Amino acid sequence: MAINAFNQEIDEEVPNWTPRALPERVTLIGKSCILEPLDLEKHSEDLLDAFNLMEDDRTWTYQPFGPFTDLQDYKNAWSTLQEGTQDIHFAIIDIKTKKPVGQLAIKHPDHINGIAEAGYVTFSPLLQRTKMSTEAHYLLACYVFDTLKYRRYQWQCFVHNTPSRIAAERLGFQFEGTLRQTAVIKGRNKSAHWFSILDSEWDICREAFEKWLDDSNFDEDGKQKLRLQDIRKSLLV
Repeated sequence: MAINAFNQEIDEEVPNWTPRALPERVTLIGKSCILEPLDLEKHSEDLLDAFNLMEDDRTWTYQPFGPFTDLQDYKNAWSTLQEGTQDIHFAIIDIKTKKPVGQLAIKHPDHINGIAEAGYVTFSPLLQRTKMSTEAHYLLACYVFDTLKYRRYQWQCFVHNTPSRIAAERLGFQFEGTLRQTAVIKGRNKSAHWFSILDSEWDICREAFEKWLDDSNFDEDGKQKLRLQDIRKSLLV
């Protein structure tokens, strides 16, 4: 910890820091999936069909929109969501079927300070608990850290959204704390758990992702041999 001329503790310097670029509508290509900028005319029908494979509407409980009555309702919700923001929304495309199977976004990019947030993670049953779903998160994190050179990648979720909390921790986001009454969503209070990955932690996280995603980590039935969080833990030893 540094000490200034007034004998006060201060944080470390960030040498040669300059503002970064804002994220753009890029296409990110992986082995099992592709992240394409969301195009409501191109992707909406297939995405809604994929989401309609859900057994019930629980996926929409913690989202600011949905469930949807029809295709136009779906388009209107996402169109409204994107208006007036610098958020970049992506459709997740299954390389094998060439069909979109889910969505996610970079939210609230702060290019001055190098901060971005993962958000609007909405996975259909065709994507949930698959290798593709992890690769989609990996591709977006690579874009944030390796291309944009940001310093912080964050994740927030409702305090009651246990699946989102578990997902964040599995992916390498570290729990930071809880902010109370941060918003009103669908007429209900939102208190949020916050998580982050810092640029100083990304090398380990990236290596863990790549070892987990490697074909050698899966048996003939496609079942993982080592868990992502166990690989990451072994790299920290």
